[in-house]
Amino acid sequence: MADRIKVLLVDDHQVVRRGLRTFLEVQDDIEVVGEAADGAEGVARAEELKPDVVLMDVKMPGLGGVEALRKLRELGNATKVLIVTSFTEQRTVVPALRAGAAGYVYKDIDPDALAGAIRSVHAGHILLQPEVAGALLSQEEANNGQGRGGSLTEREREVLGLIADGRSNREIARALVLSEKTVKTHVSNILMKLDLADRTQAALWAVRHGAAG
Repeated sequence: MADRIKVLLVDDHQVVRRGLRTFLEVQDDIEVVGEAADGAEGVARAEELKPDVVLMDVKMPGLGGVEALRKLRELGNATKVLIVTSFTEQRTVVPALRAGAAGYVYKDIDPDALAGAIRSVHAGHILLQPEVAGALLSQEEANNGQGRGGSLTEREREVLGLIADGRSNREIARALVLSEKTVKTHVSNILMKLDLADRTQAALWAVRHGAAG
């Protein structure tokens, strides 16, 4: 069972955690390895348990989800974080995506869709649903003009399009018959040329400016 996806639940509501655990534990490929009731505990548990995916609430007493995510990144913890939010918390999700969240889901998500989201994030994909993507794009507009795309090479544009498709570096390497190291170099160059912070922003830029496949 070593290939099961290890998940940590971080939510201040015990009923929510219990419901998530009950559903996820019947999935053949997902294992809930721990729970936390706030962001600080979530960071500590993530450091201790090394889960593959953290399911993180946004608003919690003390350290919230976005702050916890930033703390994990400061510690060099590369665990994939899937933010849990409601429709009205859109303004909170944008900073979470900027901080390196792999995506977000709504709290009323269908259970099977949640399991699919966890699998997708674990596989290296970025989950950008239209409402949050639109909000982040509007904020990026002023800082990242379309003209910057002209500085990309043809190969970099190919890589950018595959990033927008949610492909991992390994998948991009296979698709373009390149080494993973070369792909990483292309990704770094893309982020530098477009003045972007991470793959999430690169994917959004690609969609906004027609560079996606």
